[in-house]
Amino acid sequence: MYMSSKKEKDRVTEIINTTLDETKSSVNKTTEEAKKEVPQYTKAVTEYQQETIEATKDIADNFLESQKQVINSMQSLWIPYIENMQNAYWSYWTPKRATENYTRAVSNMTDSSIAATRLANNFMFSSMEAWRTTVKHTRDNAIEISRLNANYARTLQNAAMDNLRDYQARAYQTRDYQFS
Repeated sequence: MYMSSKKEKDRVTEIINTTLDETKSSVNKTTEEAKKEVPQYTKAVTEYQQETIEATKDIADNFLESQKQVINSMQSLWIPYIENMQNAYWSYWTPKRATENYTRAVSNMTDSSIAATRLANNFMFSSMEAWRTTVKHTRDNAIEISRLNANYARTLQNAAMDNLRDYQARAYQTRDYQFS
């Protein structure tokens, strides 16, 4: 686009600057709106963690209660059998010991479920931290690329101005030689 006057150049520059300023304003507005939503996301993550922990507790409690009922129901059936077996084969194996072993196994399963939930939460937080680092690097890189792009544009502008001056000087010299 050929601009005939400084006034026309200034008008185009003003239009470009206005457009860029409006875009910057729009980005700022969108960013502020996104910041307002952060508490909702934080609340959602907190609720998710609390629900997961409560669900794990409920699962463990329900399982333990059902096992207590099973043991109580079956105890009257298997105590005489175990006592007979104990007298015949295993003097060290008692209903009490069997119940203790079973309780330990159930407790280990419960502990494992809680540990798995903790690991999942830790994984989620480490993923969030990795994302935060990625966003920081992306921001820093975008700033650097913008700076390099602006430097490149200034260098290109300076080279074009130098070429224009050289061209005008040669054209002037050629014109002088033609009239001599």
